[in-house]
Amino acid sequence: MEKQQKIKLSTLILMIFTAIYGFANTTVAYDQMGYASIIWYILAALLFFLPSALMLAEYGSAFKEAKGGIYSWLAGSIGEKWAFIGTFIWLSSWIIWMLSTSSKVWIPLSTLISGSDQTQTWSLFGLSSTQTVGLLGIAWILVVTFFATRGVNSIAKISSLGGIFVMFLTALFFVASIVIVIANGGHLAEPINGIHSFVVSPNPQFSSPMALMSFVTYAVFAYAGMESMGGITDSMDHPEKTFPKGLIISTVAITLMYSLSIFLWGISTNWHDILGKNTVNLGNITYVLMNNLGLVLGHALHLSAGTAAGLGHFFARLTGLSMFMGYLGSFFVLVYSPLKSFILGSSPQLWPKKMTKLNKVGMPAYSMWLQAIIVAVFVFLVAFGGSAAKQFYLILTDMGNVSTSFPYLFLIGAFPFFKKRTNLDRPFEVFTSRLWTNVIVALVLIVLVGGIGFTCLQPILEHDYITAFWTIIGPIFFGAVAWIFYRNAQKRSADDQITSED
Repeated sequence: MEKQQKIKLSTLILMIFTAIYGFANTTVAYDQMGYASIIWYILAALLFFLPSALMLAEYGSAFKEAKGGIYSWLAGSIGEKWAFIGTFIWLSSWIIWMLSTSSKVWIPLSTLISGSDQTQTWSLFGLSSTQTVGLLGIAWILVVTFFATRGVNSIAKISSLGGIFVMFLTALFFVASIVIVIANGGHLAEPINGIHSFVVSPNPQFSSPMALMSFVTYAVFAYAGMESMGGITDSMDHPEKTFPKGLIISTVAITLMYSLSIFLWGISTNWHDILGKNTVNLGNITYVLMNNLGLVLGHALHLSAGTAAGLGHFFARLTGLSMFMGYLGSFFVLVYSPLKSFILGSSPQLWPKKMTKLNKVGMPAYSMWLQAIIVAVFVFLVAFGGSAAKQFYLILTDMGNVSTSFPYLFLIGAFPFFKKRTNLDRPFEVFTSRLWTNVIVALVLIVLVGGIGFTCLQPILEHDYITAFWTIIGPIFFGAVAWIFYRNAQKRSADDQITSED
C-alpha cells in the first residue's frame, strides 16, 4: 500500500492561510474603522486567534480518530447534550452564512455584467431592490440545493479556481497600491493625522466605545475557520513540532497581511469621499474599492479620464468574477458538508429517522431541503422587513459575525473540561499548567462575550430594534431548536426502552 504523504510546514502554512485570510474582510474593516481597524485586528490575533488555534490543535490531536469534528470534541469534553446544542449552533453559523451569501452573491454578478453594483436599481414585479435581491437569494438556495442533492458537486472545484483569482486580486491590489504611492510622491488619499488616525474611526457609526467594542466580532470573524484545521494533525510530519510552528508563523503572517492590506486601502481611498455615501454598503464595498483603485491608478499613470474609468471597471469586473466563482464553489460544498458531517458524526438516536437517511448519491436530501426552506424563510423575512439596502447588508453581516463567533464560546469554554480528562492520548500539548489554561480560557471568553454582547447591544441602544432582533435571533433560535431535538430524542429513547421491556 502506498504510504500517505505527510503535510510539511510550508503546505500547512498555505492551508491555514487559504482557510482564514479573506480579501473582502480588509475592505469591510477599512469601511467600518479606517486605519483604526488595524489595532483591533492585531489584538484579536493575540487574544483570540493564537490561543484558540492552539486549543483546537489539542482537541484535533487527542480526538484524531473521531468522525464528527467539533461534535466529537465537545462530546468528549462536556457530554452529549451540550455537544449537540453547541454543534447545532455551529451548524447554524453556516446556515446564516448561506442566508447572507445567497443575497450578496448577486452583487459580484451585477458587477461582472455592468462594471459596478447595479443591484440597488433592480426591480421585479414592482418590488423594491432589497425585496428583489431577497427573492433572487431564495431562488439561488433552492437551485443549488436541487443540484447538490443530486450529487452535482463538481462545481465545487470552481472554488479552488476562485481562490487562485482572489490570490491574484490580492497581488494586483498590492502592486497597484505601491505604484500609486510612488507615482503620487508618497501622498496618501486618506491622510494620517498622527496616532489619532490609528485609534479613532472616520465612520460616525463607530465613534462610541460600545460600537468600538462591537468591532471585535468583525476581527474575530476575520480569523474564524481554524476549527477546520484541527482534524488534520494526524496527517502532519512531526505534528508536535510542525503544528505549533505553522500556527505561530501563520498567525504572524495573516495578522501582518490584514494590517498591511487595511493600510494600503488608504493609498487609493479617501474614506469621506468614497465610503461616506449611501450607495456604499457592506455587500458591495469590495467592488467599490477595487473600482476606485483602478480609477486612481489610471490617474496616477496620467491616463485619459475615459481610460482610467475603464481600468476601474476592469478591476471591479475581475473582482466580481473571482468572488462569484468563490461563492459558487463554496456554496456547493457548504450546502451539504457541515450538515452531513454533524448528522453522521452524532448519534442517530438524536435525529428523526428521515433526517439521517442518505439518498442514492450519499446526500442527506431531506435534511438539505429542510435547511434550504429555513434559509429561504429567513431571507424572505429579512428582505421584506422594510430595510433599505445599507441596513439589509449590515443586518446580514452582523448576523454572520455573531453566529460565527458564538460556537467558539462552546469550544473554548469546554477546553478546561477536556484538559481534566486523564484517559486521553495527547500527542500534541501546549497548555500544561492548569492555572495558565484557565487564565487564557477566561481571557479569550471575555473577548468573545464582549464582542458578541456589544454587537447585540449597540443597535438596541440606538433604538434600531430590527437590526438588534436579527443579530441576536440566530444562535437563540437554533439553540432552542437543538434543545427541542435533544429532548424529543430522550423521550423517544425512553419510550423505546419501555416498549422493549414490555
